[in-house]
Amino acid sequence: MLFVTGLLRTFILLGALQGFILGSLLFFSKKKRSSNRILSALIFLISLASFNLYGNFHSWFNTGLWEMIPMIIVMPIGPLIYFYTRSFLDPSFKMSKKERFYFFPVILDLMPSITILIFLIIYFTKTIKPNPSPWGNFIDTYNTYVDIPRWMSITFYLWLSHKYLLRVAIKNNSPLNGQATDYKWLRQFIRVFLAFQVIWFLFLIPYVIPKYYDTLLNAVGWYPIYIPLAIIIYWLGIKGYIVSQQENSAVKKSGSINSQLTASTISEIVSLLKGSMEEDKLYLNPNLSVNMVSGHIDIAPKTISAVLNQHMHKSFNEFVNEYRVEAFKVKILQPDMNNMTITGIAFDCGFNSQATFQRTFKQFTGLSPSAFRDHVMESE
Repeated sequence: MLFVTGLLRTFILLGALQGFILGSLLFFSKKKRSSNRILSALIFLISLASFNLYGNFHSWFNTGLWEMIPMIIVMPIGPLIYFYTRSFLDPSFKMSKKERFYFFPVILDLMPSITILIFLIIYFTKTIKPNPSPWGNFIDTYNTYVDIPRWMSITFYLWLSHKYLLRVAIKNNSPLNGQATDYKWLRQFIRVFLAFQVIWFLFLIPYVIPKYYDTLLNAVGWYPIYIPLAIIIYWLGIKGYIVSQQENSAVKKSGSINSQLTASTISEIVSLLKGSMEEDKLYLNPNLSVNMVSGHIDIAPKTISAVLNQHMHKSFNEFVNEYRVEAFKVKILQPDMNNMTITGIAFDCGFNSQATFQRTFKQFTGLSPSAFRDHVMESE
């Protein structure tokens, strides 16, 4: 039994140490993308909690000023998951000042340290006669029930991350179960944390019920939580680092393609792209992808993306949807369209989602489809 316990504790310690190492590599990588730094912070917080548990096995942090140092910092994990998802899909992502408020609930993690600090101030200033017992009981009770908002926070941000990933996939006409590397990685990323949330929830139910609390911890300790966390650290550190390096290579290759294109080649590709929309009307296909256009004009998908991004300054979906919006603007004013709904006309123009159409139309015109129609009718 002692051998098994020692093995589990070593597994947790090695996971924490690997997290610190790979987290540092991500943070200080030459490609200082925000996604790498956010992932680094996420790994660091999980590793810190694991290291704290191992230290408590050996009573490293249970005495003196060590108790004032917060090592279980969970509330930022949910926002970090969400911002990592966003920054991975959008290399230009920058956290706004408003979004920094998402991290303010970290005060819940700091409350035990703040309580100890207040007690020490009272003790040394002799403001009142301090009795450590109620303070210790408060911290013990608080540490038990604070896990409820912690669990709720991570679960909420996982839902938010999935919702964001789904919205981007719909916008780009790329199903989540497709082969796009970015989507596959983020889908795995979210699912792994969701699986952990299920495990934590099953542990949390008896943990917060007083009559089961001691029985649970005496029977299994914290291993049902921290062994999965150690596995996540191993997986997240190695897989996350590999994905970041593959992404950097892809960026370099994209830049290499772009540098090899001459002005005449770029002009020819732009002409072919416009022709595929204006003459061949490929945009009417609601499932149109860059690979389909590639096969139609016989130009490599990476080259098409490079020309669109670097020279036309728009994504593939922006390029295609611009034609769909223009087609809608023409169709909706035709007399024979009076019996059709706005959504029906949008689908005729190549859109396959009402929500995507509404958002895209307003993005290009600044008006909703119905407001656009009313505005044109009034001006005639």
